[in-house]
Amino acid sequence: MAGIYLHIPFCKQACYYCDFHFSTQQELRPQFVDALIRETELQREYLGSEPVHTVYFGGGTPSLLTPEELTRILDALRKNFRVLPDAEVTLEANPDDLSAARLGYLRRAGINRLSIGIQSFQADTLRFFNRAHSAADALDCVVRARQAGFANISIDLIYGVPRKHLTDWRADVAQALALAPEHVSAYALTIEEKTVFGRWHKKQQLHPAAEEQVAEQFEYLMEEMDLHGYAHYEISNFCKSGFLSQHNTAYWQGVSYLGLGPSAHSFRGESRQHNVANNALYLKSIAKAKVPFTLEALAPHERINEWIYTGLRTQWGVDCARIKSAFGFDVQRQRRLPLERFVKGGWITLSTHTVTLTRKGKLVADAIATELFTDEAELGALEKTL
Repeated sequence: MAGIYLHIPFCKQACYYCDFHFSTQQELRPQFVDALIRETELQREYLGSEPVHTVYFGGGTPSLLTPEELTRILDALRKNFRVLPDAEVTLEANPDDLSAARLGYLRRAGINRLSIGIQSFQADTLRFFNRAHSAADALDCVVRARQAGFANISIDLIYGVPRKHLTDWRADVAQALALAPEHVSAYALTIEEKTVFGRWHKKQQLHPAAEEQVAEQFEYLMEEMDLHGYAHYEISNFCKSGFLSQHNTAYWQGVSYLGLGPSAHSFRGESRQHNVANNALYLKSIAKAKVPFTLEALAPHERINEWIYTGLRTQWGVDCARIKSAFGFDVQRQRRLPLERFVKGGWITLSTHTVTLTRKGKLVADAIATELFTDEAELGALEKTL
C-alpha cells in the first residue's frame, strides 16, 4: 500500500501563523494544474506496482481548485497509478470555500473525506490569525457538508493562542464537539520565524502563550475528547472509532508515499526527496520534463530516530522489535536507564516490544524521544561488538 500527497500552493490570503509554501498570486494556477498532471506522468514509476490506498490534497488551499481542475488531476492520478476504488481521498478546505454547490461537486468527483481548517469558532481569534472565513462560516460549512453526504469530516483547531485563556479554549472545544466531526486535529500555535507572527515576535510585538497555559489547554483537550469517545491516536489527532486518518497514519508507520507539486516530499524506505519550494522554478522544470527534487539518502541512525519519533507520538508506541530486526538496535536494552526513569515518572509504559506514552508523557513527547535517539557513532560501535 502507498499514498499520494498533492501540494496545491495557492491561498486567498496569508494566515499570520503559516509557514507552508503558498502564494496568494493565482495567475499561474492554470499552468500549475497542467504541470501537476505532467508530474504524475513523470513520477508514475516512483511507487512501483504498489496500490495507492490514500490520496491527500494539501496546501495551500486545495478547495480553491475549480471543479474542472480537480477532475483533471484525479483523472490523471487514476490513469498513472493504481488508485484503489475504496481509497481514502482527502481534500483540505477552508470553510468559506464550501458552498452547497461546491460540496456536491466534491462528492461526485470522488472526494470522500474533508479536512476543514476551522482553527477557531471565535471571530476575534480568526481576525488575529487573518483567516478568510467568519465564525458563522465555521459552523455552517460542517452542516452543509453533512447535507451533501460527507460522513468523514475532520476539523482543525489551534490552541495556545496569545492573550486567550482556558475559558476561550473550552468554548472552542465545546463547539467542535457539538458538531460531532469524525476526526479532530488540534495543534499548539507555533510562532515560526518566516511568518507575520514571527516578525511581530522579533519586534517584541507578540509574545507566545506561557508553556503552563499551553499545557493546561492540551490536558483539557485530552480529557474532553476522551469523555466524548474520541481515541487519541496521535499527539495532535483524535478520532471516533474507525475514522483515523489513513493517509497520515501511513506516514507515521513508514509506508511509502509520493509527493507531487512544489515543496512536496516523497518517501521510499531508505530515501526521501523533496520538490523545490518555488512555483516558477517548478513550472520551468516540469516544462522540460524534469522533476525538480533534491534526494536525501537516509542513514540507518536517521531511520531509527524517525521510527522512534513518529512511533512515540502514536497510540501504538515505538515498535522496538521492528527496530531491532531491521537495524540490530535494541532500544529497550540500549536505553534501559532513561526508560526506567520515564516509567518511574509516569511518562511511559513498557511492554515486551513497545514503548508507549502515557497521557502525562504526551506533554513532553519530544524530550522523551530525544533521549531515545541514537547516532552513527553508537551504531558503528555496536556493530563491532556483534
